[in-house]
Amino acid sequence: TCSLCGQVMWNTAVHAEFVHDHADYGFETPGFKFNWRTIKDKRDAYVRRLNDIYENNVKKARIDIIRGYGKFTTDPEPTIEVEGKKYTAPHILIATGGRPAVPSDSEIPGASLGMTSDGFFDLEELPRRSVIVGAGYIAVEIVGILSTLGSKSSLVIRHDKVV
Repeated sequence: TCSLCGQVMWNTAVHAEFVHDHADYGFETPGFKFNWRTIKDKRDAYVRRLNDIYENNVKKARIDIIRGYGKFTTDPEPTIEVEGKKYTAPHILIATGGRPAVPSDSEIPGASLGMTSDGFFDLEELPRRSVIVGAGYIAVEIVGILSTLGSKSSLVIRHDKVV
């Protein structure tokens, strides 16, 4: 999940809360309408722009970015092998990233009807209703954002996993 994307969406929900509370502070605000498409487009453009800036700064610092699946080797010098090619350097940073595990429909009936937290950022419109499964901070943030922006939202957790 893109943490910058999440921060932008969290800020969007905060603004919605502020608008909701304006009357309590003496501001007369006639009804307002939220446009998911606008924030999605602006958020995606913002993230693309920042990613370009970061990548350009890395290139200016003469740091090579090597994308692919890698593994450390047993070579005496610090070496990593990516897609069959070896790279040696005094400093190697591995940004692992990650992919969510999605259960099959045989494991959890209907699992294919859901989406991962990454799919949240691909949504083209605000869902009228949403069910978020999980108890981690990302699930809690997403259900809060969706609910605040107008989606009738529920959070589902497994009772045997609550600490």
